[in-house]
Amino acid sequence: MPKFDLGALGWRAELATQLQPHELPGRVAVQHRGEYVVLTELGELRARLPGRLVHAGETAAVGDWVALEESTIVRVLPRRSSVVRQAAGRETQAQVLAANVDVAFVVSALGPDLEPRRLERYLTLVWESGATPVIVLTKADLHADAVEQALAVESVAIGVPVHVVSAVTGDGCAELEDYLQPGTTVVLLGSSGVGKSTLANRFAGSELLRTQPVREDDGKGRHTTTHRELIPLPRGGVLIDTPGLRELQLWETSDAAFADAFADVEELAAGCRFDDCAHLHEPGCAVLAAVDDGLLALDRLRSWRKLQRELLQIAMRNDVLLRKREGRKWRLAAQEGRARARRR
Repeated sequence: MPKFDLGALGWRAELATQLQPHELPGRVAVQHRGEYVVLTELGELRARLPGRLVHAGETAAVGDWVALEESTIVRVLPRRSSVVRQAAGRETQAQVLAANVDVAFVVSALGPDLEPRRLERYLTLVWESGATPVIVLTKADLHADAVEQALAVESVAIGVPVHVVSAVTGDGCAELEDYLQPGTTVVLLGSSGVGKSTLANRFAGSELLRTQPVREDDGKGRHTTTHRELIPLPRGGVLIDTPGLRELQLWETSDAAFADAFADVEELAAGCRFDDCAHLHEPGCAVLAAVDDGLLALDRLRSWRKLQRELLQIAMRNDVLLRKREGRKWRLAAQEGRARARRR
C-alpha cells in the first residue's frame, strides 16, 4: 500500500499543534456515506466518525485534515479555507464542497453554455471561501472564436486570470500546471459536462476518472463524476474533482467577497454622490452614469442588484436579529406611508 508525503498533500506545521502524540494525521480524499478514505503516512485508510461527533453535527469534507485513532476520526482539524454552498433541496443547511483549498479552477465550456452570470456567482463563492479563483474555459479545439469569448468573460472577471484550454490537444494546459505546485490544493468547480474530469486525468497523468465523449448535437460532455475526490498529483500537490453543480445557491457571503466579485461596480460606486447609493435612480450616481456612457453593461448592473438581494435574503435567513430589524424597518415604512396618505 503506497504511503503519502503529507507535505506534498498540503500539511502545514501549525496543524501539528492540534494533534495528540498518539494520533495519526491524514487528509480526507473521498467520502462514502458514513465512511471516509483518508490519506496518511501509513497509506490509504478507511475511517468513520464516532457517534458522539455525528450526534453533535460534526462532519468531515473532502480536503479536511483529521486526527485518527486506529480507524476512527476523533477530530477534524481547523480549516484555513472552505468552499461552501447552500445544499441542494429545500432544507436550509451548508454543504462544504472542498476544504483547505488554495486555488479554485472555475471551469466552463466555450460555446452556448458559457454564461457570464453563472461565472459571477461562482466567483462570489470562491472569493468568500478564502481561495484564489482562476477561470478555465475548456474545449478550445471546438471553437474558432475562443479568444473573443474569453475577452467577454474577462469583462466580468475583474482581476481574475482567464485561461483558454483544450484538454484533448493540451493547448493551454501547461499554464494551468503552474498552479499545481507541491503542497498546493486546487479544486475544480463547474457545471456538468464542461471537462473537469478530463482535465483532472491530464494533470494526474492517467485515466483515474471516468469521462465520456462530447455529444455531437450540443457540444456538451456527459456528466460522469458522482462524488468529490482528492487526487494526489505526480509532481506534488493535490486536485479535488467535484460533480457538476446543477444549482449554485450561495451560503453566507461577506461584503468583501461580494466586492471582489464586482470590483468594477464597486470602483464606480466610490464616485457616487451618496455613500448609501443603491444605484437605482439617485442623483449623482456614478454607476448609472457609467451605464449611460457604455462603460458598464446594464446586464452586469442587474446581476449586481440580483445577487445583492439574494445575499440579503441569505443574511436574513441566517440572522434572526437582522430579520427582525428588516421587519421593523418595513413596518415603520408602511406606517409612514399611511401617515402621508392621511395628510393628503
